[in-house]
Amino acid sequence: MRDEDYRRLLNDRARHPERIAEAAAERRRRPLLEDRDQLMIIAADHPARGALGVSGRPMAMASRVDMLDRLLVALSRPGVDGVLATPDVMEDLLLLGALHDKVVIGSMNRGGVQGAVFEFDDRFTAYDTEAIVAMRLDGGKMLCRIGLEDDRTAGTLESCARAVTELARHGLTAMVEPFWSRRSGGAVTHDLSADAMIHAIHVGQALGASSARTWLKIPVIDDMERVMEATTLPTLLLGGDPSGAPEEVYASWGKALRLPGVRGLVVGRALLYPPGDDVAAAVDTVAGLLEGAGR
Repeated sequence: MRDEDYRRLLNDRARHPERIAEAAAERRRRPLLEDRDQLMIIAADHPARGALGVSGRPMAMASRVDMLDRLLVALSRPGVDGVLATPDVMEDLLLLGALHDKVVIGSMNRGGVQGAVFEFDDRFTAYDTEAIVAMRLDGGKMLCRIGLEDDRTAGTLESCARAVTELARHGLTAMVEPFWSRRSGGAVTHDLSADAMIHAIHVGQALGASSARTWLKIPVIDDMERVMEATTLPTLLLGGDPSGAPEEVYASWGKALRLPGVRGLVVGRALLYPPGDDVAAAVDTVAGLLEGAGR
């Protein structure tokens, strides 16, 4: 981001907040899939839950200016279709003019702050359907952590179902990210076994009065062939914060991208904060995976 762009962003935020709505109204939109079968979406909604760490760096995402720099690089690369973000990040990108001809998905429930005693209470604290429609976004994403031993899960399920229904009525995509989760040692963790993921998918895909506009967002795990047989819904693979070597991670993504029903990737930290910090190279590598999968 150039210095003049940064200064203009700060000035618009302070003096001309109306320019956010103006930029949203002027944004050039595009079809979700266009003429290609798969999408590559950059995720930038982690900080809203207080999740700032990446690969052992606990404050990697602390600087908003640095994060915006990385997002602008990623969104400028060939093969990147769009972004998933909370209103604060999305509005910065709108003011910077970075979202023309991109798929734009608003992140909705960020209330389950990482590490909090109420983390399972994934309340809708960011976008709601009314705002997504008003800002001319292309859909909304919701985290749906299912904790069998935590009664706050019932509220999450009900809220997610309501959002799916409302988005579908407006002809907008509802991106559901389901997990079979539990609290272990004070932290909320996900069961990433195939059986648990299949259970989570079946609950998540049944939310709402219609699944016509529902897409799933799930992690790449072992036995993905069996996992993908659990749904007929379009599915995007979750990149997450990989712990293995990049080559191994990319290989697992490339294999999963070839499965029926998989429609691309939603990747955030792995591409915005890669080893060596070469965002462009990391994005280009993953874009190559999509091409190789018959994008």
